[in-house]
Amino acid sequence: MTSTVLCAGMVLSACGGSGESSDSGKSEGNVTVATAKGNLEVPRKPDRVAALDNTSFATLKAFGVKPVAVPKALLPKEGFDDWRNDSSIKDVGTHREPKFEALNAAEPNLIIGGYRFTDHHAKLAKIAKTVDVAPSDEAKGGYVNSLRTQTEALGKIFGKENKAKEIVAALDKARTSAVDATKGESVFLAVASAGKVDNGASRIGRLTEPLKLKNVLSSEGEDSTSVHDNSGLAPETIAQRNPDWMIMLDRDAATGGEGTELVAAKKIVEGMEAWDKTTFRQKNQVIYLASDFYLTEGVQAYTDAFDQVATAFTAAG
Repeated sequence: MTSTVLCAGMVLSACGGSGESSDSGKSEGNVTVATAKGNLEVPRKPDRVAALDNTSFATLKAFGVKPVAVPKALLPKEGFDDWRNDSSIKDVGTHREPKFEALNAAEPNLIIGGYRFTDHHAKLAKIAKTVDVAPSDEAKGGYVNSLRTQTEALGKIFGKENKAKEIVAALDKARTSAVDATKGESVFLAVASAGKVDNGASRIGRLTEPLKLKNVLSSEGEDSTSVHDNSGLAPETIAQRNPDWMIMLDRDAATGGEGTELVAAKKIVEGMEAWDKTTFRQKNQVIYLASDFYLTEGVQAYTDAFDQVATAFTAAG
């Protein structure tokens, strides 16, 4: 990979591509946006966009943007077949094994980086202007609020400010409905990974932060928002805490289980004998997030999740 990066860097140094070089393509001037790296001037309405941040995919598609390169393995299974099957859209691998040479060959004049690709920012900036407006837990107001700022920034870049306002308004409406529907109930935030159920608070605690819910397990002691770790959580521990609700992120459904036998989260939950007498099982108060939530996590995903919460809690009374 090092030789590939050096090769890409040598090619681009000849054309001044350090991330601060003059813009190429048919963009309409420049626009300044707030990013994780500070205010940055980027091309407005760039015509050759490499979209690496998976949280931006649905918004870019809503804007009518066709990228020149994406990490195809991170595309959701539904709704993105046109990108996945289009040979003119380069596949740049994943954040674990990025294909910098393929990205360079796509000749982008703007790279939307950040999130899973945060650690590669310096290398990406050698290929083209790279903007990181991805949502973050450390952002002012937290992750959900940063979904709003991400959408607004992308709207500004692509000249789709009105469409961005519509997307943000839908998020705000769904969140308000979810807040109004919750009234202090207890909840277990779960993640199904490798056929097991573990504590998902570090990843989907973002969803419940604005809600009137009490998490029976916190993310304290968890190193990151990773869902790859196996904490050894016993189902009996959850049974003892007897949460009113469970909200489940099914990572296996999004990734295919990565070599393990895929077991649907619902099958795991319903087959867990230790949970037979829990409130969430007896009252069927389990919310399964969209199967591709792990690969989306953008503004539309959270809008849908808040709508799920509002609908389920309202129906339960």
